[in-house]
Amino acid sequence: MAEQRPPEPHRTSTVENGPFCAARCTCGWRGPARRARSRARTDAADHMTQAL
Repeated sequence: MAEQRPPEPHRTSTVENGPFCAARCTCGWRGPARRARSRARTDAADHMTQAL
């Protein structure tokens, strides 16, 4: 039987592409492109809350 590892913690970041900013997570989740960096950070925080 293979040893099971605990799941990787979610780590979010923001990525800028021209005038847009989007949140991303190490689990593969991607937030929508936003013009406001603060909104992209809020998207990332919301994802972290839902991922728990």
